[in-house]
Amino acid sequence: MNSPLNSPSKPTELVGAAPDPPFTITFDGRRLDALPGQSIAAVLWSAGILSWRTTRGGGRPRGAFCGIGQCYDCLATVNGRPNRRACLVTASPGDTVTTQEGNGHAGFEE
Repeated sequence: MNSPLNSPSKPTELVGAAPDPPFTITFDGRRLDALPGQSIAAVLWSAGILSWRTTRGGGRPRGAFCGIGQCYDCLATVNGRPNRRACLVTASPGDTVTTQEGNGHAGFEE
């Protein structure tokens, strides 16, 4: 009998899951593979991307910090809508995610 601790099995095999097929989203023009149910932040992390926002003051890089939608460090522009919390938004086929600079409203200020 295989023990989960000794087996190189995928998590989906361990629970007998049959997820829908993977799909792609884009991040700053780069195509990324996503799995059904993954958040935008999880897709970015899976691709090794740790920063997708810069702060208003100083342009310091930010990414997911809390991962539960409380800290707002993971804000991103998703499908043209700024200030989307990447840790809470589920990725959908064809989503376009871009790095958000500052408050995400560049060009919209009065």
